[in-house]
Amino acid sequence: MGKVSKSRSLLAVGVMALSAPAAFGALYEENFNVDHTANWTVNDPGVTDIGVDFFYDYSAIGVPSASGGDTLGLKMTANNVDGVFGGFSVSPTGESFTGNYTVSFQMWQNYVGPVGPGGSGTTQLSTMGIGSSGTVGVWPGNGGEAVMFGATLDGGSSVDYRAYSSAATTGYGDGSTVFAAAGTGNRNGSHPYYAGFGGDSAPGDQVTLFPGQTGTTDAGEIAFAWRDVVIDVNNDIATWTIDGLLIATVDLTTVTLGGSNILFGHSDTNGSSSSDANDSLLNVTLIDNIVVTPEPASLALLALGGVAMLRRRR
Repeated sequence: MGKVSKSRSLLAVGVMALSAPAAFGALYEENFNVDHTANWTVNDPGVTDIGVDFFYDYSAIGVPSASGGDTLGLKMTANNVDGVFGGFSVSPTGESFTGNYTVSFQMWQNYVGPVGPGGSGTTQLSTMGIGSSGTVGVWPGNGGEAVMFGATLDGGSSVDYRAYSSAATTGYGDGSTVFAAAGTGNRNGSHPYYAGFGGDSAPGDQVTLFPGQTGTTDAGEIAFAWRDVVIDVNNDIATWTIDGLLIATVDLTTVTLGGSNILFGHSDTNGSSSSDANDSLLNVTLIDNIVVTPEPASLALLALGGVAMLRRRR
């Protein structure tokens, strides 16, 4: 009976480890509740003007908390003055993630109203990715250093959902099977695959502060809502999902990576700037609650290793 009881205890340890990733801790976490500016690298290629704040109170533009608590996060914006196609990226300094892992975070895209059609200069891009050196500015004009994904702020491009790599430095093309949406036009937010997005309004507090923020987002737009974004790396396959919807998949064996860090960024999609006085406040990407965790398969190995260690101690 003693041996059976001990075996059951060992099994319980393994199951508990599998069902509770927190027992092993995340590989990386950042909720921006403390000013960790010094822990981040801003990779600005110097092409156009940029703005980045790692301790930004986004309630200043009427955006609600991503987590039901504080309203502090990462704010990024670009090309509000120069009128030059450009962008930038940021990475946590010195971080490295290899093997199977998942990057999850919350993202809010905001733009100058009216919401839906968008106002002046609103077709900008939020970007995110993996496999970066963490020391090179990754943006659509230089997208080959990592696997980078992007989505337009206002859904106002024929290419609203994007993916870049060393195999597609200017982006995977229309109809590419990298994208989960099928057929031609599969990068455009108007594609039926993305129809579950849209119908969101600017928060009431934002409309009070900026009365021009009226209207609702078109079908396929992800702006004006906190979105749960995940980049999952598993067995050399990187998948990008938004609110659980698969957007794109990149086979990492077909690309060359510059490193093993993660990135977040913002860029414009053209060579003109917004004429709106509030562009640097409203044409922005907000990021909050970043967590990098090992894949369940990795946790399983950790759990089995713990069981084996306990057995050796019997």
